[in-house]
Formats: sequence, C-alpha cells, structure tokens
Amino acid sequence: VVAQAEHDERVAETGETEPDAASEELLYEGYPSVVPSLGALLLCIVTLGIALLVLWVRARGKHYRITSQRIVIDLGLFSKKMEQVDLYRITDYVVERPFGQRIMGTGNLVLEAMDSTSPVIRLDALKTDVVALYEKLRVATEAAKQRRGVRVVDYGEPGIPVD
Repeated sequence: VVAQAEHDERVAETGETEPDAASEELLYEGYPSVVPSLGALLLCIVTLGIALLVLWVRARGKHYRITSQRIVIDLGLFSKKMEQVDLYRITDYVVERPFGQRIMGTGNLVLEAMDSTSPVIRLDALKTDVVALYEKLRVATEAAKQRRGVRVVDYGEPGIPVD
C-alpha cells in the first residue's frame, strides 16, 4: 500500500507513467553454466570432479532474469543480494565469446549502464546463443528508451570532435 502511494505520488509529480508488469516479456532466465569453458571442463577432469562441486556452488550463487524492461541478478546461496537495472539505463553492450566458451556453447554479455550503483553489469557463462540474446536485448533497450523519452547524447572526449 505504501509503495503504491509512493508510485501514485511520483506519477502525479512527474506525469511519468510506467508500463505495468503484465507487459513485461521474459527474454532470458537461468543460472550461469556450471562448466562454462573448455578450461573448466579440463579442470574438472584433472581434479576427478572436485572442481565440479566448486563450480556448481559458484553457478548456483547467481541467477539471471532478463525481461523487456529490466535485468535482475540474484546473488548468493544463503544470504541474498538482488541487483536490478532498468533497460533504458543501458548505454553499451559487449558480447564476449572466448574460444573455450564457444566450444561449450556459452558466452558473456557485458553491459554499461547510466547507473551509479551498477555502472558495469556482467552476465557470465550464459547457456544460450548470446548473440541472439544481445539482439533481443538491444531491441528491448531501444523500446524502453522510447517509452520513457530517454535520449543518450555522446559528447566524446574533450578536444576531439564527434562526427
């Protein structure tokens, strides 16, 4: 009730309306890959599976949820921490597909955001086609920016003209 009152007050002050949760489309949800790369696989073989247990615990300590409006990362097994970044705040994307991860069918997304608490968001060892996810995320980010009327202006570096 308090959150709804605060939301109504913010909408009354700013005139800003947010899309409802029902219009939120799930783009990706899951944990990082337990064995993300060829190197990790070799480590599991050499240690006779002991490394697999460590990698499993590490992978279960993160959960990614990417929707058409936000990215939510849940961290921790026992103590939980949730990081959330709205898509309209994302300014740049990097798709990382190292050789060992390409063999295992995983990849990383690194996102830069206009967010003081999370300026760089790393989504590591995603068990999906990261290039296709990047394309979906890019389209959803542009749609979120249009919905909110956000424009990003790149001034470049001081003294260097922007084309």
